[in-house]
Amino acid sequence: MDLVQIFADLDAQPWAEREHAYGGAEDVPDQLRALASDDPEQAEEALYELYGNIVHQGSVYEATAYAVPYLARLAAAGIRPGDLLPLLGCIAESEDERSDTPGACRAAVTAQLPLVLPLIESPDTSVRQAAVWTAARTGATELVLPALRRCWEGELDPLVRAEALAGAVWLNPAGAGEFERSVLAAGTRGGGDGAKAAEAADEIDAAEVVEAAPVRLAALLACVDADLPWTGTHHDAFVALLPAAPLVAGRFDQEQTEPLRYVVEGLLERDTDEAREAAFTLVDAGLRHEDADAREEAVAAAEHACQASRAAAARLALPLTVLLGDPSTASGALSLVKQLGEHAAPAAPALRAIAVSGAEPADRALAALVVTAPEQAAPLLAADLASRPRALDEAAKTNAGGWQGAAGEGDAGAFPYVPELLDAIRTRLADSDIPWNESIHLGLVLARWGQRAAPAVPDLLAALDRYPFVALRALPAICPPEERDRVAAALRAADLTDQSPLEVGSALRRLTGETETLVRAVTDALVSGGRDVAEAARLAAELDSSQAPALLPYLRAALSDAARKPSGSESGSASRASERKRDNPRLDADTEIARALWRLTGSADEALPIIAGVLESADGDWTRWQNVRAARAAGALGEQGRPLAPLLERKLAHRDHAAAAAVALLAVDPKNQDLTRLAEAALTSAETNSDPYTALEALRAVGAENLTESQLRRLTSLAERDAHVFIPGFSQDPGRADARFRHEARALLRTAGDAP
Repeated sequence: MDLVQIFADLDAQPWAEREHAYGGAEDVPDQLRALASDDPEQAEEALYELYGNIVHQGSVYEATAYAVPYLARLAAAGIRPGDLLPLLGCIAESEDERSDTPGACRAAVTAQLPLVLPLIESPDTSVRQAAVWTAARTGATELVLPALRRCWEGELDPLVRAEALAGAVWLNPAGAGEFERSVLAAGTRGGGDGAKAAEAADEIDAAEVVEAAPVRLAALLACVDADLPWTGTHHDAFVALLPAAPLVAGRFDQEQTEPLRYVVEGLLERDTDEAREAAFTLVDAGLRHEDADAREEAVAAAEHACQASRAAAARLALPLTVLLGDPSTASGALSLVKQLGEHAAPAAPALRAIAVSGAEPADRALAALVVTAPEQAAPLLAADLASRPRALDEAAKTNAGGWQGAAGEGDAGAFPYVPELLDAIRTRLADSDIPWNESIHLGLVLARWGQRAAPAVPDLLAALDRYPFVALRALPAICPPEERDRVAAALRAADLTDQSPLEVGSALRRLTGETETLVRAVTDALVSGGRDVAEAARLAAELDSSQAPALLPYLRAALSDAARKPSGSESGSASRASERKRDNPRLDADTEIARALWRLTGSADEALPIIAGVLESADGDWTRWQNVRAARAAGALGEQGRPLAPLLERKLAHRDHAAAAAVALLAVDPKNQDLTRLAEAALTSAETNSDPYTALEALRAVGAENLTESQLRRLTSLAERDAHVFIPGFSQDPGRADARFRHEARALLRTAGDAP
């Protein structure tokens, strides 16, 4: 097939009318042609561009399906088959098809199997491997499985054999047992290098050949995929292959690039005591392995286990603590220790020893100690504050309330107040070159201490010209009453022209209650129509009704075009044009303006149509938090928000929006709610990790006594099961977020009396 045949109908396609990741696909024909260029750089650039627009981060589009035949023809003609076959495989395996014809892209690749399957017999090993993987990803079992079995029977290259085995099990999981018996049974009878075994095949009976390591690993991964029992034989075979990552370095499956973690994840997903113990035993063996790379793989697997399983921390705490005592392994284990929660207590002495050692991982060790034993960490942080940015970051994270989150002296959640750390922070503020993040962390620690940090007021004022962002936020949190007028006067006299007027006005209001500066800043921001509109409206809502005459005209004028025009007042095309201009920040701004109008007037008349418009517009997967905020605003109206009930009820069908909608419905129309239905929506939201905290809020409002027996069992499962509940927005500390969820869920269950 020559290029004329390959591209015969390329220009006849309406590419501009077909969409890829960046809009019209009129650039695709030139990119396809460039793949056949004699200039390697031009061809490589075209391949890169195609990965960016027709398989963008795993998503495929309408234009993708139409590009597939040309890619397959090029590969079949011997033009970059080792590159184009994996591209076709990525298209075939995509589960995120953004077109009006779901399944079209995979079907397009399947239609090209007559060109792909012959390449399984290519003389080029890399092409054979790529063809095997791509063919399997189509899922066309009847067409592909016989070809993969023929490949398995005749192929000698270990990577191609591994790909054929994996592809065969992908298409037919029931066949995994056959590979388990033939590959692993042989592996237990011998050892050594698989390549040498292959070379000596003529001297060894075929049944006795020990497969190469990549093939044995593929068989073990297939056992996990097929849910076969994981026995001591599997354990020993896997440990013998550690470190395992190099064995998959040449494979195409991106989900298996960390084999040990992959196996642990698969075993934990089985959710049985036997499988959990098998996973933990495997991690334990890896952590104790003599090879440093194997231990590194085990640390990564342990991290996943602790994030996925509530039982993992207790089971793995001891071997991880042992790693801390060895300088060669301590560094790798430090990032994981803080995820052990209460089970990390035995690690505190080792963490302290590393933290005071002055060696490279000292800061990371102190950061882990901040989480594990904060009372021990505080004096150490004070002793070397400037050199411990990671530890300071962890200390700042204890300030859950932000700049206004001052804690009482008995608040167990706050980072411990110690005078020497306060002195160290004051000294550090005198430096002129503190990194931006560090300055914020210093301020957050002070704010969390509240007025106990009052001695730092002069230091913050002195640093006002260097760190105004921090000073404006921390000063109101720590300033004692008798100093507030003086501090406010200092702020007014300072040159803060580079700072947000909203922040300056907010700081003055927090210090003295003076609102003139804030009102002026709010109106200016509303007039500007920029990115500060939502924040300006939020601050306006905090002011009392005496400020309404000055603020209301500006709030109304700052509404988007779509919010200012009642539903139905525009023609269909004009209405759609207005909505296209209302992006997510504008939706949030309209919601905050609605809230401010209600707070300042005491009437919901203006807020109702604005919130309704946001709820109607924010109706997709990309407007999750806009829905949540609009539902919160609706709920804040109380029963004045009853007209919004039909819109909120529609939101119950979307798991990302359901919990917030349930909370709002109980606020706007409490007497007419089906409590069982609301509880069902909330539980689904929690079970799918969509919005678990808000789901608990909804269930508390429903009342545990109103849950059905089935719903109580589901809530009990969420509280007591082994698998973590994942909380959106807490990816850096999932264990702590889950612990809070579990605590609150158990507290709610206790109110049910006879909970199962």
